[in-house]
This record gives sequence, structure tokens and C-alpha cells, in this order.
Amino acid sequence: MAEVIEISRIALHDQVVARLRTMLVEGRIPPGAKLNERELSEQLRVSRTPLREAIKLLAAEGLVDLLPNRGAVAVRLTERDVLDTFEVLAELEGLSGALAAVRITERQLEEMRALQYEMMACFTRHDLSGYYRLNATIHSLINDAAGNPVLSGTYRSINARVQSLRFRTNQNEAKWKRAIQDHEDMVEAMSARDADAMRTILVRHIRNKSDAVLDLMRAGALAPIAHHGI
Repeated sequence: MAEVIEISRIALHDQVVARLRTMLVEGRIPPGAKLNERELSEQLRVSRTPLREAIKLLAAEGLVDLLPNRGAVAVRLTERDVLDTFEVLAELEGLSGALAAVRITERQLEEMRALQYEMMACFTRHDLSGYYRLNATIHSLINDAAGNPVLSGTYRSINARVQSLRFRTNQNEAKWKRAIQDHEDMVEAMSARDADAMRTILVRHIRNKSDAVLDLMRAGALAPIAHHGI
């Protein structure tokens, strides 16, 4: 019985973390907004204990800032923060791609192709939320395929802080199509096990993301996405 209770508690924790992470990434909790525990407890239908645990984990990931006298606040980056973060992220993604091209297994490559197919279907349906989740999974797969735990840990901690900004860049149709082309190029380069091409594509891809984010910030166009449900 104790084991069943423990598994149930862990499952609840994971669900709360996943749902709260989605709300932050997709802008339903906008950058700079305070995380209201009472409202979130009601929305997510959980007590404050698992909610607080989830907030602490997301703070460790970089999606939430824990500020004195203010509590938990959705991370808000300045233009300088964005430039600095994406500058490092581009090189980490490029290194991941180059290593993955050499080390990826056939099973991982098949999974990447399948994810790309599903992601294209989301693009066709204009399902931005589904597209982003698959997109993030592909980038994580490439990072895992690089086979370097130090690189993976560094990449994930830095990428977490700009997840919500990366999500919003695909609201622009032209930029979204350019990102799709980059992903098609990635699959082709990975299939050819071309390390140089993977590095070039991923560095370009992330620099384009940085430019798109900065354009949105300067235009004041980083509004939350409208959704039905959580």
C-alpha cells in the first residue's frame, strides 16, 4: 500500500510540473507575472504542497524566479539576456548536432524522422502547441544523441530560460516556414551523418530564433497565446 501511495504522489507531482511548465512556456502565465498559489491550486485542482514543489523545480529549471518579498514570478528576460543566452545556446546546439551526427543510433534516427512527420502534421493544422512540444522533443533527441551528459545538462539549464520565447516565434508564418525548412535540413544532414552540416544548420536555426525573439520584444508583440483549457 505504501508503494502505491508513493507512486501516486510521484505521478501527481509530475503532472503538476508538466501542466505548470506548459502554462509558463505557452505564455498563459506571462513573463514577469506572479504565480498566485491560490488561483493555480484551483485551476490545477491540487493542494498547495505539490504546487509549491512544482514551482521549486521549475525555478531550478530557469522558468521561474524566486524573488524576495514577491515570491515566485515567471522569468522575464531583457534584450541583453536574450542576446547572451541565445549566443551560448547556438553554440551548444551546434555542438550537439555535430556530435549527434556521428553518434546517433539507427533507432534514434528513425524516431527523429517519425517526430518530424508528426510535427509537419501539426504545422499543416496550425497546431502551435502540438508543434512546439514535438519540436522541443526533436531538439532534446539530438542533444541526447550527442552522448555527452555534461553538454546535455548545460544545454537544458540554459534552454529552459528561453523556452517561452522560442514558442512564440512561430506565430509569424514566414518565420515558422523557415524553421520547418531548417528541421527538414536537419533530418537530411543527420541521415547523411554530416557533422559539419548539422553544426551549421543548428547554429543558423538558433540565431534566427534569437533575431525573431528580439523583433517580437521590440515590437511589444510577446502577448500570451489564447487556449481552451489547461
